[in-house]
Amino acid sequence: MSLFKRLLNPNYKTKKKDPKTSDSEQSSYYPEPKLPIDERFTHQFKNNGGKFIYCENWEDVMESFDNIMVENDWYEQDVFCFDQQLSERFDGFNLNFGTNPEAKFFLSQCESLIANIGAIMLSSNQVKEKRTNEFPYHIIILARTSQIVENISDGLRMIKNQKSTHIPSNITTIQDFESDKEKDFMNDGSSTKNLYLLLLEDL
Repeated sequence: MSLFKRLLNPNYKTKKKDPKTSDSEQSSYYPEPKLPIDERFTHQFKNNGGKFIYCENWEDVMESFDNIMVENDWYEQDVFCFDQQLSERFDGFNLNFGTNPEAKFFLSQCESLIANIGAIMLSSNQVKEKRTNEFPYHIIILARTSQIVENISDGLRMIKNQKSTHIPSNITTIQDFESDKEKDFMNDGSSTKNLYLLLLEDL
């Protein structure tokens, strides 16, 4: 059962420990259990300062998007969006879609979600040849649970497998949601962002 279904299931209980086995004995003989990949991503992403919203279906996505619009008073605002599919999907929200980097927020999909660092991987498919520090401060990313991978190498492998005929350029990650976080070479040139992640269940 995924982390998200466990959060929504109040009757879920963790497996009970054997009363005959002490914590010290368990830690001596067994390696520390590794959290599921979805749980690790969520933990790291939130630690980075990202705003995470789990959506079971498209109805949840639309409702959550509407809540973000209301919370920030973003109706009738300009949206920076290269994705025609998203522009059509959210067309009913009275927004002005375009490619003006001075827009109120950036709306996009992504390549993958990197669990071990809580990052979002993007490429030229989403951002063209622009650097993330050229984008608006506010960002909304739509992703799917099937896009969660262990690390950057797995994210790059996913891109290669899906785009075998044409590998996109400008591959980067966003994880700098708080100014005191260290940067690595993959998010070089990025700047701190206020980021909402709408994560759609598709597994």
